[in-house]
Amino acid sequence: MRDGPSCYQPVAAVVFCRHRQPEAAKTRNPHLNMSFTVEERGNPNSPSYRLFFKNGEGKYISPFHDIPIYADESQNIFHMVVEVPRWTNAKMEIATKDVLNPIKQDVKKGKLRYVANVFPHKGYIWNYGAIPQTWEDPAHKDKDTNCCGDNDPIDVCEIGSRVCIRGEVIKVKVLGILAMIDEGETDWKVIAINVEDPEANEFNNISDVQRLKPGYLEATVDWFRRYKVPDGKPENRFAFNEEFKDKDFATEVIKNAHNFWKALICQQTKAGELNCKNTCVSVGDSPYCCSADEAKAAVGETCPCGKEEPIPSSVDKWFYYERK
Repeated sequence: MRDGPSCYQPVAAVVFCRHRQPEAAKTRNPHLNMSFTVEERGNPNSPSYRLFFKNGEGKYISPFHDIPIYADESQNIFHMVVEVPRWTNAKMEIATKDVLNPIKQDVKKGKLRYVANVFPHKGYIWNYGAIPQTWEDPAHKDKDTNCCGDNDPIDVCEIGSRVCIRGEVIKVKVLGILAMIDEGETDWKVIAINVEDPEANEFNNISDVQRLKPGYLEATVDWFRRYKVPDGKPENRFAFNEEFKDKDFATEVIKNAHNFWKALICQQTKAGELNCKNTCVSVGDSPYCCSADEAKAAVGETCPCGKEEPIPSSVDKWFYYERK
């Protein structure tokens, strides 16, 4: 695929970290450097909750558009924005249709969305998030899956030993990828490991996951197949007979999604309902260029950080289904 348009200003790859940590993780974490910050707005566990991002200069940024895709391009090391820490249930995600794309909890039929515990799984079984500056174009039909993209950044399942923190931006080594078909849309799931994980050097391709974490990939397919069944939806399907593709294939998928994002940010592709406002990437004459004052005002229009709401007890319920 082509290298893509160059109408934006690439942001140098820097070390990102958090300054203000969410309610569940206020203590200092030695894994986090103090040059990248997040800011909570609204009440945790409520529809008003938002997690906004700032860069090292204290300027509000979009985790979708402003955080560089690469942590080290020469080594194909990517940034990952952690949306959902392992073992938790709240379906948190980058709000692609909101200004500055904060992380917020998905809402369906007026209720906050929590993924169900489908036995034997509890919550998300990896640290789950997205690779910034990628986009699965809903107008592009993938030649391998024969389905169009899901209109979101590429999803990542990080399999390291540490439970990450919501809003953390980590550097990951890509190991492979799973092609899920979700309600007729291509929804790639990258398998990766934090480069700072103690075991990272032992994992270099998808075969290493099979060898060193037996059962994990099978559990991953099972999780994605059945996690919507308690909501009355059918099981998800997968391309390639449910097989994971290797590191090289995954890297190519990510790079293609980066080129789709470039076309999006350069207005060569229609954005639809997506919010492409950013403070670091677009050049001054772009309608997507957001000034620091404009960004600050947008954040100020949201609710101030308030009291944490209780999580419904129903989130702990188990669901049991026979495998088909």
